[in-house]
Amino acid sequence: MKQLGCLLIFLVGSALAQSTLETAFSRLGMDTERANIPVEEILSGGPPPQGIPALGFSGDWQEVAPASEAPTFVSQDEAAVWLEPQEPVVVLSLQDSTSRNSAKIYPLQILTWHEIVNDTLSGVPVAVTFCPLCNSALAFDRRIPLDEDARSRVQEVNPDTKLVSLDATFVDAYAAQVGEVEVTSGLEVTFGVSGLLYNSNLLMFDSQTSTLWSQILGEGNVGTLTSTELLRLPAQIVSFEQARESFPEASVLSQDTGYSRNYGQNPYVGYDAVGSPAFLFQGVTDGRLTPKARVVSVIQGGETAAYPFEILSQARVINDALSGTPLTVFWQEGTASALDSSSIAQGQDVGAVGVFGRRLGDRALTFAWQEGAFTDLETNSTWNLLGEATSGELEGQTLSPIVHDNTLWFAWAAFKPET
Repeated sequence: MKQLGCLLIFLVGSALAQSTLETAFSRLGMDTERANIPVEEILSGGPPPQGIPALGFSGDWQEVAPASEAPTFVSQDEAAVWLEPQEPVVVLSLQDSTSRNSAKIYPLQILTWHEIVNDTLSGVPVAVTFCPLCNSALAFDRRIPLDEDARSRVQEVNPDTKLVSLDATFVDAYAAQVGEVEVTSGLEVTFGVSGLLYNSNLLMFDSQTSTLWSQILGEGNVGTLTSTELLRLPAQIVSFEQARESFPEASVLSQDTGYSRNYGQNPYVGYDAVGSPAFLFQGVTDGRLTPKARVVSVIQGGETAAYPFEILSQARVINDALSGTPLTVFWQEGTASALDSSSIAQGQDVGAVGVFGRRLGDRALTFAWQEGAFTDLETNSTWNLLGEATSGELEGQTLSPIVHDNTLWFAWAAFKPET
């Protein structure tokens, strides 16, 4: 049954592929001469721009793709009526100007149908994204830094665009992620779903320039802002139950989106079956792992690594270092796949991961799985999947989250073959 579901997806997608590609390019008015990927390898997934409606999209500057309603949120008790404890959710937690943490919960049962949620958290404009074809969940700051050259290009293409100033917190975080860059101004955008794919990955488009952005790379690939990077934020896929335990005050994205969708039902039944084909993927296959093996992908200082779920589910904890940054990867059972069963709540248990810096204060901790808990060997404190010390000498302390992705190997390896 799962294989049949994948086959139907593949055949329907193949029939629709390319049917709207040129239309999308022309409607969005993007400059295909400016690109850092082979434009001829971009494929149409079938729907037109915003045919899969991103939530909170402001409408684009050319009035091609309509605006959508802003996301609304409900309490955890309200969400528990339709969201099962084991269902996968994206948790995003940020500090506000008073250093107080705020968090929101974005169920994959909704993101599977909308792929992008444009929102604001702790005063930060954010985009929470999910590409079902890659099982890739990433969050970004919706402010785009511009150097003098990029600003000139933006204003040439869209003279009516309004530039914004970027605070020191953003500039410092951006420099830590991509290196020192000259930032003269910023552009705040919302993101829409283009209906186009590259390496089977979602290509987003922004509301102010219609640049195409790879979701996995978080980078402009075609159009005005090609090669500009977005600031990635440390989001994490966990079970709804785990999210509730760690963030009891966090609100939950509501099913009241303004659209009629079968939330809770998976339109990609069996898609993550190891032997099934990737949808509209024409990239090079890396044979080190099976194409649909789940991996945790991490980039630090230009160095990339992938940690297979198959190994993590046995080891539970991996201590490593990338570009001199000590890090740890946790894995814990209890989270369903969003791409397995017709009902997401009934999906196979694939577990969930957390990736954190191991340095706390002036020392690097070493973690292990002992007696059913994550434990650091230095103090014997216990920790949960969100990197919070729950007992012991370090109770109340929190590890610094490291941006990562939970994706399928074929997609990550196509983008980052040096991994």
